[in-house]
Amino acid sequence: MVTKVSPAGGWRNIQYQGASFSYRDVTLSLCFIESHLTLIQILSFALIGGAVAAFAWGRFRYDVISLVALLVGVAIGVVPAKQAFTGFTSDVIVVIASALVVSAGIARSGVIETAIRPLLSRLKSLSVQVPVLAGVTAILSMLTKNVGALAILMPTALKLGRSEGSSVSALLMPMSFMSLLGGLVTLVGTSTNIIVSQVREETIGKPFEMFDFAPVGLGLTLVGLVVVSICWRLLPRDRTGNAGLEEVAAAAIYTTEATIPDDLPEGLRTIADLDLEKGGVTLIAIERADGQRVSALPDRTLTPGEVLVLEGSDEELGQLFGRLPLKQARSEEKLETREKEEVRTVEAVIQPDSPLIGLSAQRARLQEEHGIKLLAVGRSSQRITKRLREVTLRAGDVLLVQAGEKALPPFLASQMLLPLAERAVRLGNRRQRFGPVLILAAAILLVALNVAPVAVAFFGAAVAIVVIGALPMREAYDALEPEVLVLIGALTPISEAVQHTGGTGLIAAGLAHLLAGAAPILVLGVLMVTAMACSPFLHNAPTVLVLGPIAVSVAQRLHLSPDAFLMAVATGAGCDFLTPIGHQCNTLVMGPGGYRFWDYGRLGLPLSIMVIAVGVPLIAWVWPLT
Repeated sequence: MVTKVSPAGGWRNIQYQGASFSYRDVTLSLCFIESHLTLIQILSFALIGGAVAAFAWGRFRYDVISLVALLVGVAIGVVPAKQAFTGFTSDVIVVIASALVVSAGIARSGVIETAIRPLLSRLKSLSVQVPVLAGVTAILSMLTKNVGALAILMPTALKLGRSEGSSVSALLMPMSFMSLLGGLVTLVGTSTNIIVSQVREETIGKPFEMFDFAPVGLGLTLVGLVVVSICWRLLPRDRTGNAGLEEVAAAAIYTTEATIPDDLPEGLRTIADLDLEKGGVTLIAIERADGQRVSALPDRTLTPGEVLVLEGSDEELGQLFGRLPLKQARSEEKLETREKEEVRTVEAVIQPDSPLIGLSAQRARLQEEHGIKLLAVGRSSQRITKRLREVTLRAGDVLLVQAGEKALPPFLASQMLLPLAERAVRLGNRRQRFGPVLILAAAILLVALNVAPVAVAFFGAAVAIVVIGALPMREAYDALEPEVLVLIGALTPISEAVQHTGGTGLIAAGLAHLLAGAAPILVLGVLMVTAMACSPFLHNAPTVLVLGPIAVSVAQRLHLSPDAFLMAVATGAGCDFLTPIGHQCNTLVMGPGGYRFWDYGRLGLPLSIMVIAVGVPLIAWVWPLT
């Protein structure tokens, strides 16, 4: 920024990012410092203040507010037109989007559920369930984005609540809070770490590395787990969660088939070894290769080629096929699809005037004439005991069908089938068990060895997961959180404009004057508390974008190390434990847990006090202030 003073009239001319502005001096007293507040600074403060007020009001969506603020910033000249969209091309957007895709790939693989499944049978009381599930959530949040880790483990908590009669409201909030703390450990665990790394690169010249956050994050996570293991008792246990549309649809019961393969592994010899009941799946019948029905006793030996008629929800059946080497129904029958056509699995209800009524799947020749593979049938009035090909279809039956995405619309229309609300269907989808985990491990290793930058490594991991077929491209798009990406992309150039116009330095000068003479650790604590207070109203990403540059300027004016102050801002902004609106994780558990707004403070207040009491001295010790 270049400022030129005109000899007459008190006019000044400012040149900023190629734009030129003329203005009169406006002299204000800020914290007892006489400061020349320029027109461009007044406009930038007004823009930020208006956005903050809109965020706090809560009347409009965060992403809409950020887009409008960016447009207004360009219109009034605060954000140069050439710099308006730099936020959408930043490494922050790439890392966050890639981490979300990687998290979705790992969730779809089912490897996490398989790994923790042996633990579930031993979790008989809340005093054991809470620390175990909260601890697993924290560990997973260190490797993937915290909201993705929570989404992976929430169904396990809900299922545990149903099977063991545990209070879901006592489980979900501790898991949410520990996902926030676990996300503090690595660069990719939470958006605040990613953004503060970018702020460091822009202000100091070098970003934070992948594990620079680990000493502070691990310390807070360990102490936080102790607090959660004790203070979960402050939460209400009698709340009934509100099931969403997708959860209601997921509870539908289907009948499908599984064929016993020729090469059974050691340990799978009898029906009992399949452990069907613990997975929520019921064995309806067994049919031999010659078509004869045999008894389904637990001690019956598994014979290759026999067909098991199974009943369960889509999720339970999907998990079953994920952990056992059983062949899914029609898995060997290939679908005829056009080039570059994606195979999709959908649910559809048979309407009263459907031509399929009264026909069996075999007589309807679904695959031969329509290119449709029938995977399962759901019927609410009675249990289906026949093979899928023999079931006589009725009005109201729910069919789980698979086909090329271009073949589905004409089939559904011609057969009078009503598709259900679109959701991720697990049954019938080919899953890579260990591919996504190995790819994630490779990405982390490349970053740790400084072979590749974080953005490149995680972008490569996301692409690799899609390429190997572990995540269809459609589901990769669905995994993205566009509202978060738009929010960060739109606010980044505004934050940079405030910094480049000198607004950040002006605020920092006032804070430095107020805090002059105070102990450095007290200044550190003030910034952390400020970030924690702003996060519920601004969202955690804008909080870091606004306070990060200010923290660097305050540290420099007080001749202190900026790194500790950036860590304090990132930690404070990432630890909103008092409201359901400051972070997506808290919002995610609000409905299923049946929480009210003020319930978050019951467990959140002790955790917030812990973060301040432990986090401030820990940051000062790991990142020396001088």
